[in-house]
Amino acid sequence: MSEPKAPGEDNLKSLHKIAAILDCFSTTHRAMSLADICRQTGYPRSTTHRLLASMREVGLLDQDRERERYRLGIKLFAYGNVALANMDLHREARPYAEALGRVTGLSVHLAVFGGERAVVIHRAEPAPGGLTPLNLLENAPVHCTSIGKAILAHQSDAILDRVIGAGLQRFTDSTITTGEQLREELRKVRERGYAVDNGEHQPGLRCIGAPIRDQFGRVFASISATGSIMQSPAECESSIAAMVMHHAAQISTHLGYSGSSNSSS
Repeated sequence: MSEPKAPGEDNLKSLHKIAAILDCFSTTHRAMSLADICRQTGYPRSTTHRLLASMREVGLLDQDRERERYRLGIKLFAYGNVALANMDLHREARPYAEALGRVTGLSVHLAVFGGERAVVIHRAEPAPGGLTPLNLLENAPVHCTSIGKAILAHQSDAILDRVIGAGLQRFTDSTITTGEQLREELRKVRERGYAVDNGEHQPGLRCIGAPIRDQFGRVFASISATGSIMQSPAECESSIAAMVMHHAAQISTHLGYSGSSNSSS
């Protein structure tokens, strides 16, 4: 005789299934059919159809006019804005991000680690009054951006294995696409304290990023300065990196990091 299910167990399983469906969508997979979602999640067609209908009803998903493909719903955007407004990092680090933009004359990006990608939560432009409001949360690949590598270099082997296992997409001729190359690159990031993107994600751009730690010493975010190769020439790398690391350290201290932890996770 099987044991009775604990109260709420079915609801918890449904929540996991809903999360798995939301995880199917990305900037490269913006619209998906029922068959696409079934294939990615492995859920039966009837179960998936029922969940999609419920998610559409509460605004988590939208369905196009042909009623064949689904997209993330606008309600998720509203939730994201609330989460962003309540995020300590976004609130506390903005003055430092804007100051870094002024002293370097470069665009500054602030990002948090989303498990597989870096999520840019704030962007500051150096021109007076030129701050660009970030109306859309931007996902950045972690293997070929300075904000991503600055974070990934301090994550566990399990997380790094997962990123490599998911595939290292090539964006330019300079993009690192093998696990061996990425591991060596991240070793250099840890050694010098900052990461560099030399046109690896977008041609003609050079970015320098440094890790941000929480009060327990864990790297969960990063900040970077980005400009064209003319704005950020190779010979200026060390001076720009020093400014980026200084502001990253200030943010970490402001968030409660004392500098006494050697945590790499």
